[in-house]
Amino acid sequence: MNMKDILETLNMIENENLDIRTITMGISLVDCADGDIERSCEKVYQKITRSAKDLVKTGEQIERKYGIPIVNKRISVTPISQLVAASGGNPVKYAQTLDRAAAAVGVNFIGGYSALVHKGMSAGDLALIKSIPQALAETTHVCSSVNIGSTRAGINMDAVKLMGNVVRECAILTKADMCVGATKLVVFCNAVEDNPFMAGAFHGVGEPDVVINVGVSGPGVVRAALAKLPKGASLEIVAEEIKRTAFKITRMGQLVGTEAAQTLNVPFGIVDISLAPTPAVGDSVAHILEEIGLEQVGAYGTIATLAMLNDAVKKGGVMASSSVGGLSGAFIPVSEDAGMIAAVEAGNLNIEMLTAMTAVCSVGLDMIVVPGDTTAAVISAIIADEAAIGMINSKTTAVRLIPAIDVPDDGELDWGGLFGKARVMPLNVTKPDVFINRGGRIPAPIQSLKN
Repeated sequence: MNMKDILETLNMIENENLDIRTITMGISLVDCADGDIERSCEKVYQKITRSAKDLVKTGEQIERKYGIPIVNKRISVTPISQLVAASGGNPVKYAQTLDRAAAAVGVNFIGGYSALVHKGMSAGDLALIKSIPQALAETTHVCSSVNIGSTRAGINMDAVKLMGNVVRECAILTKADMCVGATKLVVFCNAVEDNPFMAGAFHGVGEPDVVINVGVSGPGVVRAALAKLPKGASLEIVAEEIKRTAFKITRMGQLVGTEAAQTLNVPFGIVDISLAPTPAVGDSVAHILEEIGLEQVGAYGTIATLAMLNDAVKKGGVMASSSVGGLSGAFIPVSEDAGMIAAVEAGNLNIEMLTAMTAVCSVGLDMIVVPGDTTAAVISAIIADEAAIGMINSKTTAVRLIPAIDVPDDGELDWGGLFGKARVMPLNVTKPDVFINRGGRIPAPIQSLKN
């Protein structure tokens, strides 16, 4: 690195909201399986606290050494439904154990209260899914995810129906606390095993025993770079600038991840180059699209600009690291992005446009507040639509909806911090009940026959 590169990086950190969004330690709990749930929980607690005892300290050391903010230190674990299958008993005991372990080592969140049911549900999967509302209501740090579909398996509509009820119940049980339970639950299609971002992180079965994954962030940096271009610059020039900027951001993530892994003496996994926004001014994916040329996100052209952004970010990232993974692209969480919040409040962004946007971005319908009387069937149908986009396009899609229980339809939920705030977004309430109640499985598409 020359002096120009160093000064440029310092400017990104100080003025353009550049940070490492998360260092996430993935921990396998397969060796914690036991026929007795109390013994299994004790093994889980001991392994997490032993493996992650220096995680937060290491992150803070790297922050001081390089002057790079690391916003979150997190843990992901083996899907807990696999332990429930061996032990039986009340799965909430595992959630309480995860919460205690997270508090003991000082991390922000711990993910992996999860089940993978894209082709069917075992008794352990079903028990865990039904326990999610209680588990998230009774814990602070625990995050949950359920994978209900994939390109290779199709969509498990029995699980989709169940998740509509689970999402509502998560909101109901935490309505006194801004329905926060639902903010910690993600429903996936094509979930990835090395995702460092919450609430969807879990430690996949093909991962090492312990591993470090890094999630970078830099919407503000990309926007600032584009703001320096002439307004008449062609889209090829815009795409090249995004690629160059993504390259620089990813190199920083590679540096931090490698250093953390070496210090902790565990393997380095991946850098997730997703542009993860925050409610802070100047840290918005929506504002990048507006810098490219939209008056406000939600206008016609939103999907095209988002597609170009996502592609350019991936191209720049893969040139900077041989370990790019996770989701890697651009997130569009409504409550966590200042530009998205403004577009919703102005009436220029609705759930139909957001659904279309998910066909070309990293993930899906994220952090969207919906009316409190939204039925479980409507929630399930939204999940099914998003899963279909992911299944047909061989990409990850997800749904994180928050029913605003006992909140007026013109009201909002405000969590502060990274979760931000969001107005209640109106929905089409035409009933999909017959479709949802059919159950069964939507077969895998022809694209699944790749062998």
